[in-house]
Amino acid sequence: MPTVFVTPNLTRHVPCPTTTVKGATVRAALDDLFVRVPRLRGYVLDDQGALRQHVNVFVNDESVRDRTGLGDTLGPTDEIFIFQALSGG
Repeated sequence: MPTVFVTPNLTRHVPCPTTTVKGATVRAALDDLFVRVPRLRGYVLDDQGALRQHVNVFVNDESVRDRTGLGDTLGPTDEIFIFQALSGG
């Protein structure tokens, strides 16, 4: 099962330990994660279910290609990294 890692800048708002999830796509994996941590959904997805503009999701070392449908496929040993881009000066 894929493993999801959420960076500390998000976990300080919503506690979310590293966890394994079910799902053959990024969407299915995130949906499984959001069942366990419902508050995280609002930080990661917009009202239409797409990734928020300042959120990045990587599968292993590659950024997801489908930021709207999240249909990128997953293998059982894949690692998903969710982080919020930081800005400022």
